[in-house]
Amino acid sequence: MCGIAGLLLRQGQAPDATTLQKLLGALAHRGPDGSGHHVAGPVALAHTRLAIIDLATGDQPLFAGPAALVANGEVYNYRELRADNALTCATQSDCEPPLHLFRRDGLGFADGLRGMYAVAIHDRVSRQVVLARDPFGIKPMYLAEVPGGMAFASEAQALVAAGLVAPRVRAEARSELLQMQFTTGAETIFEGITRLLPGETVALGEGRVLERRRRAALPEGGPTATTEAEALARFDSAFRDSVDLHQRSDVPYGMFLSGGTDSAAVLAMMSRLNEQPVRAYTAGFDVPGAADEREHAAVMAKAVGARHETITVSQGEVWRHLPEIVAGMDDPAADYAIIPTWFLARRAREDVKVVLSGEGGDEILGGYGRYRAAMRPWWLGGKAPRTHGAFDRLDVLREPLTGWRDGMVAAEAATALPGRTRLMAAQALDVADWLPNDLLIKLDRCLMAHGLEGRTPFLDSAVAEACFRLPDALKTRKGMGKLLLRQWLAANFPASEPFRPKQGFTVPVGAWIAGAADKLGPLVAAQAGVAEIARPDKVVSLFKAAAGKREGFAAWHLLFYALWHRRHVELRRAEGDVFSFLGRG
Repeated sequence: MCGIAGLLLRQGQAPDATTLQKLLGALAHRGPDGSGHHVAGPVALAHTRLAIIDLATGDQPLFAGPAALVANGEVYNYRELRADNALTCATQSDCEPPLHLFRRDGLGFADGLRGMYAVAIHDRVSRQVVLARDPFGIKPMYLAEVPGGMAFASEAQALVAAGLVAPRVRAEARSELLQMQFTTGAETIFEGITRLLPGETVALGEGRVLERRRRAALPEGGPTATTEAEALARFDSAFRDSVDLHQRSDVPYGMFLSGGTDSAAVLAMMSRLNEQPVRAYTAGFDVPGAADEREHAAVMAKAVGARHETITVSQGEVWRHLPEIVAGMDDPAADYAIIPTWFLARRAREDVKVVLSGEGGDEILGGYGRYRAAMRPWWLGGKAPRTHGAFDRLDVLREPLTGWRDGMVAAEAATALPGRTRLMAAQALDVADWLPNDLLIKLDRCLMAHGLEGRTPFLDSAVAEACFRLPDALKTRKGMGKLLLRQWLAANFPASEPFRPKQGFTVPVGAWIAGAADKLGPLVAAQAGVAEIARPDKVVSLFKAAAGKREGFAAWHLLFYALWHRRHVELRRAEGDVFSFLGRG
């Protein structure tokens, strides 16, 4: 996992060295182990390296003939690509095979890659830059039209920091963020900055987009008939292969362990594949009554002999570091799970450089309760996902938020392909937007803030092939999701208690906000970004009522947005605790 950036200008223009250095500086946290760049005519590529595979010769850019490559992420099947395609490589880097495949296959070079990646290749012969992103959108890539051509980077904030784009907020995306906690589609919250969509490969030339193609994350078609025994065998084989590939590393690795089934499955498979004890990390909170997964995680860790570390996330620590945490979320996702994820990453980085986690298990295997609601017809209480927003009926904002579901409506139409059941369509909808624009942004930014690489073995093409087209009855039954995974755990890891009642994962932000409401409410209400959209007196009242579930959720969204706007739009340095950061003139 690294940081990449670049400029593609029109012929006759040359990239500015100062701009290139600003891009590198803005991405330095993603690659603390080194940096490099390539400049040829109107094109510049830049790279900051987090060294994971091929520590000795894997520095980038990589070169082959007239082509140069920079990449962020990991191509896990790099050994197989070299062998199967008889590639002659100068390094042991996992990112070199894609460069040779590009020279042979052109824009189809990424079709056989298994991994998480955002790749940029400059071809001097065609005078093009080709960008490619993995099908699930695990690794980010941002694109902007700039004076004289185009620019791209691993983080949107790098384009702003380099002076290439002004930080202006798109009102439509702001409404999505406030109501749903994430934004949808290719357009970001910044005017003029777009995301490369998951699975997209884009050819750029003469400062414009020449061609686009897209690789799907999920297989097409409806459910395929299979028995439970056959499905379990296919899952075991695919998941074993995926975890094995995701463990390829020349540096120490571990995993994030919650009390849920997804991370339990990762722990079970890592324990099967490793001779040494697995390093596992779990977070809990210091608020009485808050959902705390540490006890059950400890039971599971003990059952397999894992080296288990736990941390306690306290209110004081949160207030101290929240500006710094939100500063990393340039593409904003107001998911309160950023808090434990950031603290876990900080702790894990003391021991390891790579962690595996369970993101994607719910989406691939049908775990969320909203999927079961989507399966029911409307007269039995069925409903589409995310039909209600965080600020509905709260009377806090100056104007009602309209059009905030437009992106979801478009995604619903695009993912409801022929043959898919309602459950499959709901899963595909989450894979299209919720997964890349909330969960994976959270994982990427919180871990990259500490120079830690995150890997997600459920988000693998072979696992998706084995699981997505299973019959609905093998995914959910009698109000319980992820049925196949639970059956697999019952047979392979009974200590996980896969059929115990779901505890749910919550961060006690409402309690924390309510406890500091007298001080925090007026500070948030006075922020320029919040005052523009919300009535100050209503904001103060909302924060005082934050102990309530709905009020606490909305107050958290406003607090997040206030911090985000101050850092990423007003461009204030994220210094001091949350009170001093918001109170500073």
